[in-house]
Amino acid sequence: MLSRITILLEMIKFSHTLFALPFALIGMLTAARGLPGFWTIFWIVMAMVGARTMGMTLNRILDAEIDRRNPRTAERHIPAGVVSRREAWLLVAASFVLFEVAAWALNPLAFKLSFVAVGFLVLYPFMKRFSVAAHIVLGLTLAMAPIGATIAVAGEITLYSLLLGGFVLLWSAAFDIIYATQDIEFDRSQKLFSIPAWLGQRRALQVAALFHGVAFALLLLSSMLLEYLGGIYLAGVGVVGVMLVYEHLLAWRAKDPADIDRAFFTVNSYISIVIFVATCLDAIFFW
Repeated sequence: MLSRITILLEMIKFSHTLFALPFALIGMLTAARGLPGFWTIFWIVMAMVGARTMGMTLNRILDAEIDRRNPRTAERHIPAGVVSRREAWLLVAASFVLFEVAAWALNPLAFKLSFVAVGFLVLYPFMKRFSVAAHIVLGLTLAMAPIGATIAVAGEITLYSLLLGGFVLLWSAAFDIIYATQDIEFDRSQKLFSIPAWLGQRRALQVAALFHGVAFALLLLSSMLLEYLGGIYLAGVGVVGVMLVYEHLLAWRAKDPADIDRAFFTVNSYISIVIFVATCLDAIFFW
């Protein structure tokens, strides 16, 4: 049982939860202006785990045939036969239940809007089949993390949560564009839609840089919105700006998939952790 759980977690890249979870926790901390109660924290984390697991597993199921044809992804768990479709669908069902129970436990508005979130999670795997807006839809699914956590605590959507959500949307859409540069020729051959397949690598990276530039502006604006956000948070925003520049230097100079992996996973996981730690330290010293 433990080995099967480990395999399932590997299939959905559970470690990539680092991308969105810190932003949910930032939304929670800023909405509560500190730590909310234990059960609020617990159910926010459970909602994040449920939503992310459901979305990623559904994506793996629906993309299994595409992954089988792509040499880069042919060894993924479902096309390689390591995980059965039945197991994967059971994981989707279990994570959906976890997400909805968590949303219901938080408050009525969180529960009502949870079905909107599910809609985006279901929509995303289909997007690459008919629109280059797939990157934006992925961004929207991750942007729900800080907005949803704010709703969970405050029972409403705040301007700060929208700005932070806007950052997450454009930041994640941009790194998804960078990641998609690995599959330009395959996507074109399979008539799949992505910005790199549409515009080519150079222009796609320019679009990603534009997205990241606007995302950074939104993050900087958010740091000026709440009077109790202090210098540590602002310093964290500055570090994020430097890391975004470094990510694009890696992407422009990439000569093998390992370079793209560093730009996609390593740098972006550090970005979310840096801004989360900056928020926590700011809360400790200034709030």
